[in-house]
Amino acid sequence: MANLATKIASLKLDNPTILASGLMDEDAGSMKRIIDCGAGAVVTKSIGLKSRDGYPNPTVIELETGFLNAMGLPNPGIKDFEEEVKKIKQSNCVLIGSVFGSNSKEFLELGSEMQSFGADALELNMSCPHAKGYGVEIGSDSKLVKEITSCVKDSIDIPVFVKLSSNVTDIKKIAMAAEKGNADGIVAINTVKAMKIDIDIKAPILANRYGGYSGKAIKPIGVRCVFEIAESLDIPIIGVGGITTGEDALEYVMAGASAVQIGTGIYYREIDIFNKVCQEMNMWMNDNNIKKISELIGVAHK
Repeated sequence: MANLATKIASLKLDNPTILASGLMDEDAGSMKRIIDCGAGAVVTKSIGLKSRDGYPNPTVIELETGFLNAMGLPNPGIKDFEEEVKKIKQSNCVLIGSVFGSNSKEFLELGSEMQSFGADALELNMSCPHAKGYGVEIGSDSKLVKEITSCVKDSIDIPVFVKLSSNVTDIKKIAMAAEKGNADGIVAINTVKAMKIDIDIKAPILANRYGGYSGKAIKPIGVRCVFEIAESLDIPIIGVGGITTGEDALEYVMAGASAVQIGTGIYYREIDIFNKVCQEMNMWMNDNNIKKISELIGVAHK
């Protein structure tokens, strides 16, 4: 049996699969189910300072090779999320708290709260493609990314990961700004900005018009982004986007990722996708005489 254990900054995971933010991660019960199905860690839903209802329906549609969503960052607010974090931490799982804000002060306050609740690490969501003032508008400004990251890192003791978007001119430049702000790792990528028009009514289907595209179709974009970032950074990378099989996960690892996040893949392969992906990675590694996952991180660059 190959050794799938991996390390991201100070986090030690039994395997490199992580539940991505935004799916089955708003309450402790569903997050525990994910852990029981083999995930090495879970990321919470992105949480803000105050509760948000999100956008009106329709907010999610299935397309040919993925999903298009414009949820609008609905969440209960940080104060009302404390109980869920403390409940899931009773399971002794690795929990990464995802937060979003509009400036350094908000990110710092949210990060401090998540740390006090017991989160093992923070994911700073600077990449939502459809929430005005909270997402890619921040994550496309290298100075702002560095400023926010540095502000949080100066006051937070747990690892801080910055989640970036491919919807920027130069993701490598933004990742380098996060590293200069002392980020402990990069998460790449968030959903890809996209839209769908209903030709019968001659209008966009989503209430918000634009949304974030996830699923199999964005995997080549995610792999490319991870590969580019890995060429210039020394900090770990978590790969996200279109992962449904062990082969997909290995592709991200070879591009430079130390771990991978899975979200939409749950729809295609059900909740035990984490166990399935790990089994498939194990099979490939055994067939190719690879003993440890660490042997494969970034090998495509050599």
